[in-house]
Amino acid sequence: MASENILVIGGGPTGMEAARGIADLGYKAILVEKRDRLGGTPDEAQYAALTPDLRNAEEAIGEMVAAVTDNPNVELLTGTTVTSSEGEVGNFKVKAVQNGSEIEIEAGAVIVATGFQHFDPGRETQKYGYYEHDDVVTLVDAEKLLKSGNFVRPSTGEKPKSVAFIQCVGSRDRQIGNEYCSKVCCGMSSKQAIEIRQHVPDCKVYIFYIDMRMYGYWENEIYWPAQEKYKVNYIKGMATEIIKKGDGLLVKGEDTTLRRPMEIPMDMVILAVGMEPSEGTKVVADIFGLPKNKYNFIETIGGPLNTVSTEKAGIFAAGACTGPADLEDSVSSAGAAAMKAISAIRKIGVPA
Repeated sequence: MASENILVIGGGPTGMEAARGIADLGYKAILVEKRDRLGGTPDEAQYAALTPDLRNAEEAIGEMVAAVTDNPNVELLTGTTVTSSEGEVGNFKVKAVQNGSEIEIEAGAVIVATGFQHFDPGRETQKYGYYEHDDVVTLVDAEKLLKSGNFVRPSTGEKPKSVAFIQCVGSRDRQIGNEYCSKVCCGMSSKQAIEIRQHVPDCKVYIFYIDMRMYGYWENEIYWPAQEKYKVNYIKGMATEIIKKGDGLLVKGEDTTLRRPMEIPMDMVILAVGMEPSEGTKVVADIFGLPKNKYNFIETIGGPLNTVSTEKAGIFAAGACTGPADLEDSVSSAGAAAMKAISAIRKIGVPA
């Protein structure tokens, strides 16, 4: 007999929004999360504030968690990892391991919302010295410092007098195979630059960029305020090397506007690392037999007019498991996936 349950894999913002939408429309969502708590990357990476509105991330994600935790139509399975699947739309039988015990989940449709992972800047090259210099950090590391309310240099515990962001680390890079733009890094850097100036008003903040990519309302929400109100310095240039100099760092590169080499001393450098498919995304894609694109994100089949349907009937993918996406994109695609999953079940005659 066909099942009216919808399995959602991934307990981050995308998965939680999909589960909430399914439940609110009268269907049962089974939400599986491999960690022992919900929240996804914003929770795991300890985001301080959301881009672009600088809303407290813990508060915002907490509201999403409450919406599914308190919903009688949502069954939460934390500490659970999907291991295999068989069946078809209306009758999927999915095996998983929950805290060491094997369980079977029956579902009529499946939504994959396994998200992304941040690029490891020391994996391919050491030109930025991420594993070499304490004061070279990533956007993720900087978020944790900002969340703590004590933005300081890791090497000394003192507040920095100068901070540089380097954009497109692990993105738009043909040598390592990540030829795509990760979409959110420019916005996150501008958001963090504002926060640093709020925490350390006398700190000079620089952003070295290839192109600043602000889309939609981000231009006026964070880009211009960062420059005009918070005096963040944007420099069109390429950073090629970071070396230790005295008690600080020296950023070497090229100012592409002035067409001349540059060497600028800094107390801290923040690497704007891009998005890559998470290991969970690759594993789940293989379990369900979902094709991946050349970058190992899950491939959807409808182009810009259908961003959540996969090659497998009854299986949908939403959020950053299909490619770089910000929170707005992810939550929107979660709603689309929930609607299409319910539609798939209704077409085979399962009543609400």
